[in-house]
Amino acid sequence: MSDTTLVQVGNKGRIVVPATMRARHQWVEGSALVALDTELGVLFADRATVERLVRARLAGHDLLDELLSDRRQEAGRENALPTIRT
Repeated sequence: MSDTTLVQVGNKGRIVVPATMRARHQWVEGSALVALDTELGVLFADRATVERLVRARLAGHDLLDELLSDRRQEAGRENALPTIRT
């Protein structure tokens, strides 16, 4: 379900999240939210939701393998450089 509501930036940059949205997401006073600045705008979400988003975007990627591959390529380029002897 989505909801679109006009909100205004108030004193000290505060934004009031409408009660219907807070209730739907079970956000209560003191709930910690993450503000993600994206190419489409700012997204506010709780930490668990952000973790799910990150895991979904990284699904199917082997980050360790990618990092090791990158490092091996760098090492190969470093070893290919001529040695300067003094």
